[in-house]
Amino acid sequence: MNQTPLVDNALVEEIKQLIQSAKQRAVVAVNAELTLLYWQVGKCIADEVLGGERAEYGKQVIDNLAHDLTVAFGKSWNKKQLHHCLRFAEAFPEPEIVSALRRQLSWTHFKSLIYLDDSLKREFYLAMAVQERWSTRTLAERIDKQLFERSSISRKPKETIIRELALLREQGLVNENLILKDPYILDFGWCYSESCTSGCHLSLRFTRQANCA
Repeated sequence: MNQTPLVDNALVEEIKQLIQSAKQRAVVAVNAELTLLYWQVGKCIADEVLGGERAEYGKQVIDNLAHDLTVAFGKSWNKKQLHHCLRFAEAFPEPEIVSALRRQLSWTHFKSLIYLDDSLKREFYLAMAVQERWSTRTLAERIDKQLFERSSISRKPKETIIRELALLREQGLVNENLILKDPYILDFGWCYSESCTSGCHLSLRFTRQANCA
């Protein structure tokens, strides 16, 4: 004789979804807190250790600080990590910006951005990563392929770039003519077309050419 299951499958699935959602929120929350912590550490080093007359022995201070923190908290607080934190605070000096972005981008995103040598370039990749929800791998690929340098926006006056990036950041609106150098082929591995033969959706998410063949 078939017996009625003690637990309804729909109930099991509902609870599984609750658990998965909670786990995801926890990951986002932990990332946000760690990102803020790294910025705060970098700010402390920049303000209290490397500023003013202390600059000449900054390297020694970081070496000693890394040693003490590694003993206390483990190898993740080595000299390389402290330099990342310091550079983070230098590249993003405004805490309000970091606070707003720390739930949208991971620490790995920020590490890809902080070493860019041009602030406008950094703002471009930052705005695009947030708006297009780029993964860390996608962001690294765009930087490596010099998306900013190959786009027409990089040749616009500084004021125009700032205005367009502000529009993208605040309203999610993109002037496509400023972003793309060529409306069809941006790079050897990526395609952007208004009329892909396979009916690709028109967006700023760059689609592999293989999908458009």
